[in-house]
Amino acid sequence: MDILVIIPAFNEARAIGQVIADIPSGLVQEVVVVNNASTDATEANARTAGATVLTEARRGYGWACLRGIAYARSRKPDVVVFLDGDYSDHPEEMTRLVQPIADGTADFVVGSRIRGTAEPGAMLPQAQMGNRLACTLMRWIWGAPYTDLGPFRAIRLADLLALNMQDKTFGWTIEMQIKAIQHGLRVQEVPVSYRRRVGVSKITGTISGTLKASAKILWTIARYALRAPRAKASAAT
Repeated sequence: MDILVIIPAFNEARAIGQVIADIPSGLVQEVVVVNNASTDATEANARTAGATVLTEARRGYGWACLRGIAYARSRKPDVVVFLDGDYSDHPEEMTRLVQPIADGTADFVVGSRIRGTAEPGAMLPQAQMGNRLACTLMRWIWGAPYTDLGPFRAIRLADLLALNMQDKTFGWTIEMQIKAIQHGLRVQEVPVSYRRRVGVSKITGTISGTLKASAKILWTIARYALRAPRAKASAAT
């Protein structure tokens, strides 16, 4: 498979080189870092590490991912992998993430930190609580099999484009997971490892960030529950 990796990054100069270096050699055709209005050396360090660097001046996780998708549309890989730039995920586990797609048993794979091994303190209590609530609501409403909103995920490009992603900020990950169920994609979770990130989280590391993210996630769930059919999950666990 032709695999393209998208890494949205805001002020991740300390971590971005390590993230890129740990991506399995020979597995990926291109690594794309979307520099999301960073004020540090994120862009320079990503280029030094060998990544293609795109610029998205509108700050927001979703904005950065959308910029990466626009690039992927022009490059036409088979599979797109999303990976955070803070070194909390383990890029060397990417083979595990894309294997179900390569085997033809899944269209969309989420790396579950809940099913895997998380370093103590890697997931803050507020993140754990929000994660559990969101997954419970998705299970009640859509029968979705998710245990995590993990950012480490892989999806076929054709399916990703069909989802017509819209969210610009904190609702990005859950929008993708809801739409994957609504579009009847074969969804699978694989266990992944998780460690304490390099630096402080821009979301759960602050009270305001936590509140904004929680509100946006709950609003996104309500929005899609009210306006779209409640398709049943198609999943392999």
